[in-house]
Amino acid sequence: MMMTTTTKRARTTTKVQNMFISLCRQRSFHILIIIAVFYVLLFTLEIPFVFNKTAVTRSERNALEQQQQLQPSQITQLTRTRKNHNLILSGLVLNDAAFDSEVYQSACQVGKRVWEELQLAKTPVQNQNGVVLKPENLTGLCPRSVWVTGSDFVGNGSLMVIPCGLTLGSHITVVGKPLRDRDGEKSQFVMELQGLKTVEGEEPPRILHFNPRLKGDWNGKPVIELNTCYRMQWGTSLRCDGWKSRADQDTVDGLVKCEKWIGGESGDDRQAVESKSEWWLKRLIGRTKKVSVDWPFPFNENKLFVLTLSAGLEGYHFNVDGRHVASFPYRTQGFTLEDATGLTVKGNIDIHSIFAASLPSTHPSISPQQHLDFSTRWRAPPLPEFGVELFIGILSAGNHFAERMAVRKSWMQNSLIKSSEVVARFFVALHHKIEINSELKKEAEFFGDIVIVPYMDNYDLVVLKTVAICEYGVHTVAAGNIMKGDDDTFVRVDAVINEIRNVPDSMSSYIGNINYYHKPLRHGKWAVTYEEWPEEDYPPYANGPGYILSYDIASYIVSEFEKHKLRLFKMEDVSMGMWVEKFNSTKPVHYSHSLKFCQFGCIEGYYTAHYQSPRQMMCLWDKLQRHTNPQCCNMR
Repeated sequence: MMMTTTTKRARTTTKVQNMFISLCRQRSFHILIIIAVFYVLLFTLEIPFVFNKTAVTRSERNALEQQQQLQPSQITQLTRTRKNHNLILSGLVLNDAAFDSEVYQSACQVGKRVWEELQLAKTPVQNQNGVVLKPENLTGLCPRSVWVTGSDFVGNGSLMVIPCGLTLGSHITVVGKPLRDRDGEKSQFVMELQGLKTVEGEEPPRILHFNPRLKGDWNGKPVIELNTCYRMQWGTSLRCDGWKSRADQDTVDGLVKCEKWIGGESGDDRQAVESKSEWWLKRLIGRTKKVSVDWPFPFNENKLFVLTLSAGLEGYHFNVDGRHVASFPYRTQGFTLEDATGLTVKGNIDIHSIFAASLPSTHPSISPQQHLDFSTRWRAPPLPEFGVELFIGILSAGNHFAERMAVRKSWMQNSLIKSSEVVARFFVALHHKIEINSELKKEAEFFGDIVIVPYMDNYDLVVLKTVAICEYGVHTVAAGNIMKGDDDTFVRVDAVINEIRNVPDSMSSYIGNINYYHKPLRHGKWAVTYEEWPEEDYPPYANGPGYILSYDIASYIVSEFEKHKLRLFKMEDVSMGMWVEKFNSTKPVHYSHSLKFCQFGCIEGYYTAHYQSPRQMMCLWDKLQRHTNPQCCNMR
């Protein structure tokens, strides 16, 4: 009986224990479920935050690796620079005693003083549109006509100034006489409309080039050539060689581009001699033969001529002795009729007089800031907290307001730049005009995309801007790759990124349109003396309008410059090739060549397009938005 009672109690105790254990297990299970749910919530909410703050992309990984290679002092400098990244002054230290060059030392000394004065200067008086008020901004009367004698014209360097440019309906009449050349082989002259006020520190653009060659050129037949030239880049020429333009070709204000004159040969099928069968057929059906008048070539040696150039709605028209000779359509290179402020006539010619009439009566606004659009839409986004895959440094001149604005409104609107995955900045030296520097400073402070290198701008010292680009890309942006471009270079950012990613991560790289075995020019305007470059060949170098360096090469360049060991040469792209070649002697460099980094103009499928005017920049960007394949804007 007692055994049974004891057994029952034991069984009851066991049941209670089992129930307790079961409850504990259930409670533990519930606790585990709660912990799991809590963990999932944390994972869901926290991980995106972590990924937003941690380097996970290739560019950020490169930046972290680069920062790990820096010394503690360099990290401190990098942090200090980033805290002050809104400052518009370059971090490149220009020691005027660092290099044994009078040009370099003078530019640095004067630049330092000008920058200090600019910092202390009062804000210029501005109108409601933000334009600095100066005498040349004020509207004033202009002469409706200008007249000069031949002697006065020659005494002024064969130049006639047209104060306010041209307008629709303006015309210029030149009375002169072609002269026989002494050697008897060449007899030609050149008449050009130039934009004297559109650029400074460089050759004025040839808005119109008119070149009659009485003895012809390569074929020995008289010819008239018309063209334009902007920054040493000639457009597609129009050659009038004696044959009338085809009927299906474009006309200019209803006039053909080229008229016919005597001197053509029968080799051109456009004017083929009528066959006898055609003659009999036309006579049979009663069709009368069209009577044509053949005119001689409009210019002859020692014979007086009256040449009239007029500005039409679609282009320029040339009449000689009352007869239309040629018409040339306007070229959309960012210039207007108002920009044509100078007329030159040079060559084998005796000028009697020049008369310009129907000129604009009021002075156009020539303020550089007329090109700027002070809208927050075009401001540069802030620099990212971590490094980027690509930094693009753009060389520009102080007075290139229109060029910079066109870049801001075109390829700098790329989504990679707007999201700060790629960073782009303009690099500008100081101008010799105080008002230009004042307006440049205001532009830099508003848009936040200009870095001023404090030396007086000089063609022979453009290389300093290139070093400043490397310094900014290394110390301020910590970019995996640094690209150098010009303010007339259109950049397809996505295509450039793809080219960079074709190079293995571990390799140093130099990407662009690379020249091999080029020799320096020893004669002419762009001659290089043996003192400047004693070697017979240049090292392999990428053309200046657009090339890319890996971070380690840029860092090496900056380090060598700071140690005063960097050899400076006036041609910045050759200098870069020289520096890369020296770096290549210690660590292998991957040279990547592509013609799609265009040196001259634009080609289909381009990565970069050079010598693009502000209007062409906007056209390229518009086409890039509307078409899958990149297309050029070679406007007539």
